[in-house]
Amino acid sequence: MKVPFGDLRTQYQSIKSDIDNAIRSVIDETAFIRGKYVAEFEKAYAAMYGVKHCISCANGTDAIYITLKMLGIGPGDEVITVANSWISTSETITQTGARPVFVDIEPDYYTIDVSKIEEKITSRTKVVLPVHLYGQPAEIERIKEICKTYNLHLVEDCAQSHFAEYKGRRVGTFGIAGTFSFYPGKNLGAYGDAGAIITNDDDLAKMSTMYANHGALKKHLHEMEGINSRMDGLQAAILTVKLPHINEWNQKRYTNALLYSERLKDCKEIHIPGLRPNSTHIFHLYVIRTERREELQSYLNDYGIETAIHYPTSLPFLKAYAYLGHCPDDFPVAYRYQKEILSLPMYPELSEDMIDYVTTKIREFFK
Repeated sequence: MKVPFGDLRTQYQSIKSDIDNAIRSVIDETAFIRGKYVAEFEKAYAAMYGVKHCISCANGTDAIYITLKMLGIGPGDEVITVANSWISTSETITQTGARPVFVDIEPDYYTIDVSKIEEKITSRTKVVLPVHLYGQPAEIERIKEICKTYNLHLVEDCAQSHFAEYKGRRVGTFGIAGTFSFYPGKNLGAYGDAGAIITNDDDLAKMSTMYANHGALKKHLHEMEGINSRMDGLQAAILTVKLPHINEWNQKRYTNALLYSERLKDCKEIHIPGLRPNSTHIFHLYVIRTERREELQSYLNDYGIETAIHYPTSLPFLKAYAYLGHCPDDFPVAYRYQKEILSLPMYPELSEDMIDYVTTKIREFFK
């Protein structure tokens, strides 16, 4: 049996006529950059999240950068974020001229360790930027309390957590803004790059909209220098078709995750993902840990099972951040886990037979 890590083709086939019609409409109307299809998606996404504003942009990286920039973050400032994430989270901080300040991860849930945030706060700290990693909400209420105490902005990186919930409230709505990626492999994925910011702050929404569009709300009327970060009509139309399916797809991911965990719970050599109480994990990724990762990954590959590592090097230990001078003892959990984490195939269309096959091969390997 072949079990791919992801399967975008099968999802496309399930909604093929709607997707094809949406693409055809955009082409027929030549509505390629922004336009009515982008406006329709922004309105639908904001409504589904229950927020006032959705500001579309070119990708999830820009969503973070634009938000930080429009909050006035710049040289001399510090932004606290988590040690284990994709580099988009931290590189955008540097791009504003600010300095990323990393915090270790929780042992059970892989998100930022809230107990270690306050010790990293200085007079230069302006923002806390947690990541709801793998689809698991961070301990966002406690983070919000810390931000309120120290008068800091809270910006949520929701690139992997579309419609995940913490105590019945969707992540991305706790801080001044939530940022999203619609990279094709995400739970809600476009057929190219795309991103968005959600917020209830009118000023931030206006400034972000301008900045993403060369500093103008209307063509040729540039109120500031901005950047070119606009969602194209094709991606917006595709996302609008997919949006009504997202809750069902997230639920299927969760069901698949429970099947994985049930079949692997007695395998002593691996750690299955923890579920934070009072939260809804949407399982963008299903990540196990084992000290024999490379051997297991090679074994599974031999049997047609694709896996991945998210992420093989934690952010503080990348060459890009060597100038910060960090050592393994600074982030012991993230450092240890980067050698153990392994992402198994996860997508809504994953069948129970596929999960049985994957888990059987994992148990066979350890026997």
